[in-house]
Amino acid sequence: MVAMRGVQNYIDQCGLDPLLLDLMRIRVSQINGCAYCLDMHSKEALHAGETVQRLISVSAWREAPYYSAPERAVLEFAELLTRMEEEAEIDNVHDELLKYFTKAEIANITVAIAQINSWNRVVRSTGIVAGGYEVKK
Repeated sequence: MVAMRGVQNYIDQCGLDPLLLDLMRIRVSQINGCAYCLDMHSKEALHAGETVQRLISVSAWREAPYYSAPERAVLEFAELLTRMEEEAEIDNVHDELLKYFTKAEIANITVAIAQINSWNRVVRSTGIVAGGYEVKK
């Protein structure tokens, strides 16, 4: 847990937009069925100024008109890395990310996606119950 906390602290300080990260974390947690992480990250996003409309629509981001092109690129990349389908074509997704992010930022996004996938698995394996998370003020 100390190592995971260290990686999380790095991600939190790396300069990526916190709302972008929360949208990504919510989408990955939806895919992984992690209710606790959905509770946490939706509360964090709302506290940081995200809208309810964008939060409840993130699972349908492709059809919803209120996500930016950089957000769409990150959400697509997050889905690709979370599902890790063998036949998935990553080059075009990576090319899309390069339109909006530096290689260093893409590396940090990749680590952030891997981290939320890890947190989802840790949380789901412990049986932590969703609903009680409170945003630190």
